[in-house]
Amino acid sequence: MLPVEHDDPINAKILAISEDKIEGFVREPFKEIALRSGLDVDVVMTRIAAMLRAGTIRRVRQTLLATNLADGALVAWKVPADKIDNAFDWMFQRDPFSGHVVLRSTDTVTAGSEYKLWTTLKVPHGFSLQEHAELLAQKVGAEHFRLMPAKGIFTLGVGHVRRKTIEPGSKASELAKMIPVQIVDLDEREWKVLLTLKREFTPEEIRPTPWAARAREARVSLDEFYRVADELNARKIIGRFSTFLEHVKPSAGGVRVTRFNALFHWAVPPGREIEAGGEVGRHHILTHCYWREAGPEFKNVNIMAVAHGTDKQLLLAHKAAMDRHLQASGIPVSYTNVFWGGRSEIKPSEISPQVYRDWLRDMEFEAMKG
Repeated sequence: MLPVEHDDPINAKILAISEDKIEGFVREPFKEIALRSGLDVDVVMTRIAAMLRAGTIRRVRQTLLATNLADGALVAWKVPADKIDNAFDWMFQRDPFSGHVVLRSTDTVTAGSEYKLWTTLKVPHGFSLQEHAELLAQKVGAEHFRLMPAKGIFTLGVGHVRRKTIEPGSKASELAKMIPVQIVDLDEREWKVLLTLKREFTPEEIRPTPWAARAREARVSLDEFYRVADELNARKIIGRFSTFLEHVKPSAGGVRVTRFNALFHWAVPPGREIEAGGEVGRHHILTHCYWREAGPEFKNVNIMAVAHGTDKQLLLAHKAAMDRHLQASGIPVSYTNVFWGGRSEIKPSEISPQVYRDWLRDMEFEAMKG
């Protein structure tokens, strides 16, 4: 029986590459993982399929820079305590446009600590984030919500395995460059390829030339599929080819990839967000770093970042190193905090306009019946 835990030496070599090192669209992603990990491609495919079957890897998929395809936001929800578990379940199970669903808490009562339910939300262009959030608030009994669209992205990746040994203060030699959020329109042919491209792989699909079956599904030739995918890649719509570890729950063997999920907050002076985000985002421990406006509910926080780990004090040491770095860089911070993740579920947000229209129709029908 093949080892399926993430800390097996061969699996760790694969995951150090496959989590977030395969940038853009690659025609033979498993061959590329094999080349960069120094392993035989058959070993790579067999191990990834085995980890996926065992649940160590929760999904294998081509990611998209969905901020360019749909209007998105991080949303903090203020929900009464007696309704919060049902609200969590509804967001995860009933709303395909809510991705990450997390219950968060702070170590002390502070600005925004009453906002315990946090989600990511995306709606296709042409539809309203505000109206969608209002509908969700009505469905789950939320008292208030705060939409926080990304104004810029400094860091976006996973790489939990290779981040396990990173020391506090470890950072890139240069500032993280901000990726602006841009609106991109697609034609029918591009949507057809994109929707098959982004679908998760089953263990049986982990094989050489994995896109051939997707081309048949999209009813285009493989050459046409490659051509459209390359065009989407050139337009900065394609993210990475990634294997996503189950990092929230223990594996079947009881092994955890991470235990703590920390959302760091900083409020920096208006006009210095790009500079501050570049300084924070260069730290190697971070999986995400954004410029988001959190408003007065959160003391005007505008830089947010996420880090994961198995040791809470070590994560706080990483945060302290970033605080010192901001101070040394001459960037004032008027407020900072950490929101810790608890119960959590993750799924890719749907971005198809047609799926959104169908979902709205179902919600209207449900409201009429109610």
